[in-house]
Amino acid sequence: MIRKASLLLVGALIGGATITALSQMPVRVSGVANAAASDTYRQLNLFGDVFERVRSDYVEVPDDAALIESAINGMLSSLDPHSSYLSPKHFRDMQVQTRGEFGGLGIEVTMEDGLVKVVTPIDDTPAYKAGVLAGDLITHLDGEQIQGLTLSEAVEKMRGPVNTGIDLTIRREGAAEPIKLTITRDVIRIRSVRHREEGSVGYVRVTQFNEQTYDGLKDSIDELAKTIGPDKLKGYVLDLRNNPGGLLDQAIAVSDAFLQRGEIVSTRGRNNDETQRYNARSGDLTEGLPVIVLVNGGSASASEIVAGALQDHRRATVLGTRSFGKGSVQTIVPLGANGAIRLTTARYYTPSGVSIQAKGITPDIEVLQELPDELKGNAETKGEAGLRGHLQGEGDGEESSGSQAYVPPDPKDDAQLKLALDLLNGVQVNSAFPPVGDQKAGIPN
Repeated sequence: MIRKASLLLVGALIGGATITALSQMPVRVSGVANAAASDTYRQLNLFGDVFERVRSDYVEVPDDAALIESAINGMLSSLDPHSSYLSPKHFRDMQVQTRGEFGGLGIEVTMEDGLVKVVTPIDDTPAYKAGVLAGDLITHLDGEQIQGLTLSEAVEKMRGPVNTGIDLTIRREGAAEPIKLTITRDVIRIRSVRHREEGSVGYVRVTQFNEQTYDGLKDSIDELAKTIGPDKLKGYVLDLRNNPGGLLDQAIAVSDAFLQRGEIVSTRGRNNDETQRYNARSGDLTEGLPVIVLVNGGSASASEIVAGALQDHRRATVLGTRSFGKGSVQTIVPLGANGAIRLTTARYYTPSGVSIQAKGITPDIEVLQELPDELKGNAETKGEAGLRGHLQGEGDGEESSGSQAYVPPDPKDDAQLKLALDLLNGVQVNSAFPPVGDQKAGIPN
């Protein structure tokens, strides 16, 4: 039986905003399974008895569909923190997040005092062209008050079919009267990659691994090489801090962008015949320039694949704090009109054969950020090892994952970025950072 599926690595911090298609689920029946079948059916009869008693005797009439959904989710969530049931709505939300594009207005938003606050309008989107500004407070959508809605409910109202209109009422600081705008929805692409020049260094920030990530990375590298100039460009900083993960194939593609050859990652399921290895193809987009990868306690899953691959191949120096430690692979199994299940099906291993499950990636150079007073003692993630019911780690050493996950909003206060730039510019020297020309492709012996 051929299984048509792409695997994904779901970031624990956002509960997994990814999607894959699975046309057939392989079924294996062993002798042990047959022997246990009678016990299993007895337990299913027990579930049926409890279900009927709840339906008949609970103090209020329950929703049968909700009861079944809760039972399924309870079964899956008892396996590990990353297996779960996805209702049809949550399944659609995952598809939108993973595709990285949807019909909408083009604004990044948050909730403040019960109103939707614009963090920033995305360049060249309907909201940007209509004059929506960062800091605007959206009070009404199509004449209906936002107060009382959750952020997700408000976002869902703003999204919709392309070429349909929506009326926004905005409260803007300094404006005497509310501002009313009619905006026509268009295709919005989530920018998972951003870049900027840092003198002679190219800075690339990857916020998630969706279907747009590799293309965004390639465009960023090309543009930085062009604007800085190949003769002046000293290297790249790849910032994966607080990146919760995403699609496995995008993590492989991003790793491959910096490698000429060698294994990137392997995945191993319950059975030996389920092991898969993914290798790099020739062609380094950065042409061998030095690379420093930034990670912290919020770097999970696909981020850890990239950091682990580049670290094992000595292609990059990893700087920051210990990563989250999510070393498992989830497969999304669609259930037709009933949503989908997200099921942990494998562990993944770095090129040197190390599982980071509940251990994380240890940086070559550890750098802590200076915390503001209000965050002291509250800026560390528990990591995978701190999640109840997590898969046990493998190999030597005790479980220990997660760390400080604070990134200062002002780059001038960013100690990790500052050290990375100093190393690439030769202002500081560290034995863990290989000088230009000493980068090697291949697993250390």
